[in-house]
Amino acid sequence: MNILITGANGQLGGALERTAPGWAMINAIDVDDCDLTDVPMLRARLTVEAPDVIINAAAYTAVDRAESDEDLARAINSDAVAAMVAAMAETGGKVVHVSTDFVFDGEASAAYAPSSARNPLSAYGRTKAEGEDHLRPEDLLVRTAWVYEAGGANFVRTMIRLMNERDELAVVADQIGAPTWATGLARTIWALVEKGATGTFHHCDDGVASWHEFAVAIAEEAHALGLVANIPVIRAITAAEYPTPARRPAFSLLDCSATRALLGDTPVPWRENLRLMLKEEVKLG
Repeated sequence: MNILITGANGQLGGALERTAPGWAMINAIDVDDCDLTDVPMLRARLTVEAPDVIINAAAYTAVDRAESDEDLARAINSDAVAAMVAAMAETGGKVVHVSTDFVFDGEASAAYAPSSARNPLSAYGRTKAEGEDHLRPEDLLVRTAWVYEAGGANFVRTMIRLMNERDELAVVADQIGAPTWATGLARTIWALVEKGATGTFHHCDDGVASWHEFAVAIAEEAHALGLVANIPVIRAITAAEYPTPARRPAFSLLDCSATRALLGDTPVPWRENLRLMLKEEVKLG
């Protein structure tokens, strides 16, 4: 099966390449290979290449910057998706699109199901929701949250850097969700593709955490592996005490039960996957 992966240089794109099954013939591209904001060029290229499946791991993910740069965020998160879908409609291919918990408003009291109503609070969330709307019934949408990977630009590695620079940190404690190791997400995507899944599915690591709880776990696990010399004081603060340009959902836990039921696998606790990622960080030096 011919698979085109966009966002090859990103956390998920790299994880998809590393975990690709033997039946997948991979062509991985990034912005240097194809400018997703050039819709005519993108559509023409996809029509010529005619992959069996596009896994769209590319996204504009600068959440706060998107508030003042919504047009560019929309071009990448929505318009490019429309071009992919149009090209695959011509050639008979399928789009696998990766989206986010930020399409929800965080007002729920239980984990968001794939069918839950969306109400994004930010420009980033709006453009990702618009991208979802371009998909056909025969395409596959996978929502995820709080993604991190060894060697990537993410919360885990930022925390490790700050913990080695400071004696005290303040981390938001009233935003709740679940971290996601990109390697585990990639494996789930491959399994869904192999199953021929269509429609909407969710994937996060098992469990619940606030950003503060996640930071405390990072400190403890990183210290045990020698990545953090001394564990700093990690104060819990509210989102109101750390204002940002973009509003973020206070509760964005995703219900992944349908994904686990289809694949017949066991959810992995987020702290277990955090430990695996940090061991990879050690190997990277």
